[in-house]
Order: sequence, then structure tokens, then C-alpha cells
Amino acid sequence: MELPRRWFFRLLLLIVAAGSGILFALYSSALGLPTLPGIRTTPRCQHPLYLAIGRNHRFRGLFDLSIPVLLWGGLFTPELWDNLSQHKVPYGWWGLPREAIVSTLSLLNSSESAKLFATSRKPAPSCVRCAVVGNGGILNGSGQGPKIDAHDYVFRLNGAVIKGFERDVGTKTSFYGFTVNTMKNSLISYKHLGFTSVPQGQDLRYIFIPSSIREYLMLRSAILGTPVPEGPDKGDRPPIYFGPEASASKFKLLHPDFISYLTERFLKSKLINMPFGDVYMPSTGALMLLTALHTCDQVSAYGFITSNFRKYSDHYFEREKKPLIFYANHDLLLEAALWRDLHEAGILWLYQR
Repeated sequence: MELPRRWFFRLLLLIVAAGSGILFALYSSALGLPTLPGIRTTPRCQHPLYLAIGRNHRFRGLFDLSIPVLLWGGLFTPELWDNLSQHKVPYGWWGLPREAIVSTLSLLNSSESAKLFATSRKPAPSCVRCAVVGNGGILNGSGQGPKIDAHDYVFRLNGAVIKGFERDVGTKTSFYGFTVNTMKNSLISYKHLGFTSVPQGQDLRYIFIPSSIREYLMLRSAILGTPVPEGPDKGDRPPIYFGPEASASKFKLLHPDFISYLTERFLKSKLINMPFGDVYMPSTGALMLLTALHTCDQVSAYGFITSNFRKYSDHYFEREKKPLIFYANHDLLLEAALWRDLHEAGILWLYQR
């Protein structure tokens, strides 16, 4: 019996769709793209960044999308302690008290602590689009706020002033990344410019960058809702910074091995071989942007250094133009070159003007 014409075309479409899936799987295999849990291998985005990585010879050899981004209790083993105890923070635990590390990680004991994005979000976006918002002066007068807020998730960091700059930087904050030092310094240095408190919100998550023992102690106290018991932040009450909610799912901790991997493969600066090279580490903005590049399907970067950075003030919220400050513990020009190359490779989209 001859099939009706409409059924013939439906059958043909099904065959084509199935064939496309097979071809895509073969293409991914040929490129060596990861097929581990949590790594997307179906083309649900128009331009997913992992396909751009696979097409670029240089970055295909640098990215490892299977490496754990976050550290949580389920990853702690005696072997991990022995390994990380050989390296100084932020790349390890050398010189840090084991009890403080273990007691903190024991509180990050659910699978939510292992994931950046909440699995309870409904409906979950089929293509996770992330905006990472730096604090560069290029954003002043940019009018990019609505475009930033249109992303599924928005990362902010350090002195993220929003009030009065909504049109340029948006209002949405999904993740706030920091070290305790950069957070507290921002609250002091930029208070008169509008940064009077750390972003807060029910759905907001905090990403701790473990640059010292301070992050582990502050994180533990934040989850328990108790004052910090010792160290430079002794007596601090975390709810002042992060709000009253004390659920462990609200807090994320970057894995020291992830920071080491990012430094070694993407931002291995010559500063490491200079005097005081031990203090070198990627900037907070760099760590947040690279975190997004390892967890999102598409990433847009706003407020990061571009080739014409001298035209703009150091920060978008400054009332008078100030030159970009190059601190000895960061290599901002190396980072700028990386953002340019990733943009040109189509792996991220860098806002420029």
C-alpha cells in the first residue's frame, strides 16, 4: 500500500533528524569532545562554546571540561589531602589546619554543593547562557543592562555596584564571586561610590575563591550561622554579608585543583618567576569568567579589559576617570590577551566599544 504524501514527508524528516544526530555524535567523537555526565553533547544552542573549542587547535588542547570546578565534601579523601597539602593556597592546602578544611567540607555534603546550577530550577534552560560582569570602566554609558539581564545567569564580583548603573550593568545577580580579602576591601574602598553591601537574594549563590584559610573559616561560619571563631575575621557575622539564609546550597567553593589548572593552562604568567611570584594568581574576574566557560553553554563577558582600555576609567562606577591599576599579584595584560583570543575563536563574546 502506498503511503499518503504527508506521512511520506514525516517519515523523511524523522530519517533526516536521526541521521543528523548520528553525524553529530560522530563529529563530537572525532573532535574528542567530552561525553561525561553534566557535559552537553547535543546541539541545543545555536553556537555552543564547546563546539568552538573543538574547532580551535590551540584551545582544544587547553580545555578540559571534565575537571571538577567545585570542591565539596564528597571529593575529600586522604589522597586529596596529601596532594593538596603539597601546594600553597590558592592551589592547595600547604600550612592550613586539616581540622578547618575537613569541618568546612563536611558541611558541603550534598550533591547541590557539587553543581553550580540548581537542578531544582524549572523549567531548566536548554541552552545555559551566562553573562560575567566585570567592573571595568568600559561599561559606564554602555547601555548594556537589558542585554546582561537577558542571560539565564549573571556572574558579578568584588565591588559590583548596581544602584544608579542599572542601565549599563543590569540588575540580575545569580552568582557573586570573591575572596574574603577582595570582598572586604571592596566594601571599604568603594563604600563612598555606592558599594555598601554584598549582593543578596534568595536565589543568589556565593562562590568562594579559596585564597587563604579565611575562606574556609568564613564559609563554615556562614553555613552554621555563627561568628567566625578565629583568624583575621574573628567575630565577623556572615549574615551581615550574605543574608540570613544559612543553607549550604547557597555557597560554592572553587576547587584548588581547578584554580591550578586554569593558571597552568591559561594564565601562566611570567610574574611567577619574579620576586614575590608566590603571591601571583589569576584575578577574581578571570576566575569567574573561566568558571563560566567551564559550566555554561554560551558566555558573554562585560566590563573586562579590551585593547583600548586606556580610554576608560578603572571602574564604571567612579565619578572621575582613573587609570587602570596593575597590581603585582595579577597579570591583567595576559588576561586581556586571553579574552581577545577566546573572542576571536568564537568561544566567548567580549563586549567592546
